[in-house]
Amino acid sequence: MSSGNGSLNPSTIDRIVEERLSDRLPKNIVEEIKQALKRFQLTEESLEKIINEVEREAQANMVEPGEPVGVVAAQSIGEPSTQMTLRTFHYAGVRELNVTLGLPRLIELVDAKKVPSTPLTYVYLKPEYSKDREMAVKIAQRIELTKVVNVTLRIDIDFLSNAMVLTLDADMLKDKGVDVDDVIKALQKSIKKAKITQSSENPYQIVIEFEEAIDPTQVEKIREKILQTRIKGVKGINKVIIQRRGDEYVLVCEGSNLVELLQFEEIDHRRIRTNNIKEIEAVLGIEAARAALIEEILNVLEEQGLDVDIRHVMLVADMMTRTGTVKAIGRHGVVGMKSSPLARAAFEVTVKNLVDAAVRGEVDELLGVAENVIVGSYIPVGTAKTRVVYNPYMKE
Repeated sequence: MSSGNGSLNPSTIDRIVEERLSDRLPKNIVEEIKQALKRFQLTEESLEKIINEVEREAQANMVEPGEPVGVVAAQSIGEPSTQMTLRTFHYAGVRELNVTLGLPRLIELVDAKKVPSTPLTYVYLKPEYSKDREMAVKIAQRIELTKVVNVTLRIDIDFLSNAMVLTLDADMLKDKGVDVDDVIKALQKSIKKAKITQSSENPYQIVIEFEEAIDPTQVEKIREKILQTRIKGVKGINKVIIQRRGDEYVLVCEGSNLVELLQFEEIDHRRIRTNNIKEIEAVLGIEAARAALIEEILNVLEEQGLDVDIRHVMLVADMMTRTGTVKAIGRHGVVGMKSSPLARAAFEVTVKNLVDAAVRGEVDELLGVAENVIVGSYIPVGTAKTRVVYNPYMKE
């Protein structure tokens, strides 16, 4: 039952917790409580106090039958959101890195935009690489998308010799971790009908001699193709900033491309994060997208100093992901999928929804809130959830 100093042994704690809480709380939470309590030397009296407190908390957080959880969640998130600021956060770096926050970001999330206005990826490295700045720099150089335009000072055109001359920036070549040979190889893959060589006069000049005469009307198109040629890096990752967080280095990437990033063996694939919900859904699945949606919405609210219970946010995320894909809250998503034609009509495009429902011969069962408000009936929440009819002729 107990050890020599009066504390309960682990098996007794397990039995008491199981007896008292198994019918009140989900199994996984009961298991967590067991594991947490076994870390301490507890007497029977202290265990009783803890279990009583758990029971009190569970009872206080229980949802009453008929509770309008959807309306409460909508108001709990919607009302504080009106106090949000419309602002952008800036990361300090070689170039400015913007992050959309506040109300614009919240709208982005609930509208389930395919690509966020400022896609970001937080790349964490495996323990053996995360504390070495030089290694972090090398990985960042491999990840960051480098195009010819990033390392070029100027591009000149010589119509007489039917050639273009690229003058490269030595400092940018060093910063991006590439050399002149890398640029030449990339251009050889991109431009087929041309001879590409390093200038004998200037080691930082590349001469592109075309087989066919350069058409003056096509100069801008050819120039753009040369400058946009990819030398190295991950497609979509336009900028990488190295940050020190605690005792490790983290790569903050402008853009997102989970599929390619997960191929790097130095990256900790369990901790990589992106704010692109649709990409998470496509690569990691709907459960990961739901978790990311909850995390992102809470981050936006907390960053603004707003305290919203996580269960309201979880309900919104559940509604957005319940079909197996991330749907927007709106007529093209959650609201548009409601079974009630009156509820759909109450949101937007009223006439179209009513006409479509009439053409299909739909029947409204009046099970929701909006449709009952429209027809002037009691809404099915609270005491109106149950219907009690008195029968004066019924015998006891």
